[in-house]
Amino acid sequence: MLTILTTYQDVLIDGFLNTLYSSIIALFFSLIIGTLMAIFQLSKKKWLKGLANAYVEFFKNIPLLIIVMFFYVVVPLYWFSIDGFTAGTIGLTIYTSAFIAETVRAGIMGVPKGQTEAGLSTGLTQNETMRYIILPQAFKIVIPPLGNQFINLVKNSSVLAMVTGLDLMYQGDLIASETFNTFDTYILIGLIYLIITLPLTYLMSYIERRLNVTS
Repeated sequence: MLTILTTYQDVLIDGFLNTLYSSIIALFFSLIIGTLMAIFQLSKKKWLKGLANAYVEFFKNIPLLIIVMFFYVVVPLYWFSIDGFTAGTIGLTIYTSAFIAETVRAGIMGVPKGQTEAGLSTGLTQNETMRYIILPQAFKIVIPPLGNQFINLVKNSSVLAMVTGLDLMYQGDLIASETFNTFDTYILIGLIYLIITLPLTYLMSYIERRLNVTS
């Protein structure tokens, strides 16, 4: 394993960085999209609520690989060229946002209705009440499940290997095919994934503890 690490150090670093970049980008945009979809799901406008529900149910119930392959194969075929890294990251973002929407929606529904009434009674608009009163409390409620979604996102980023995304798993496949040492290679790849996911786990636990202390 040490031989693989030293021989393919540059390749592994490139894969690690690409996995990290893809995960950060997907995490950022999936959180934004998922939060918007959660708010829309609770909207009083039926068309907006229906659109958000359709988005969540559709992308939540189809395999991630199908979404990624759509952007990697279909989009370049009929619209414009797109590389594997971008296709994988977009697919990962869309797929994860559907699960985040469900998580955030549950958090919003967990906030007492009196909080909304209190916000409106102080002169805040519906949007301001949601932004300044409801969402902060909702995110505080859903920190643990959100943390799980973020960790799953990092692990799901291995789908980039299927579309030549130059991620950690893709580089691991190349190394295994060259060395024929699949056991050590994939053990090493798994350990590198832990380097990404474990700090994220501890960070989410730390945030949860801090929020509990200040509540």
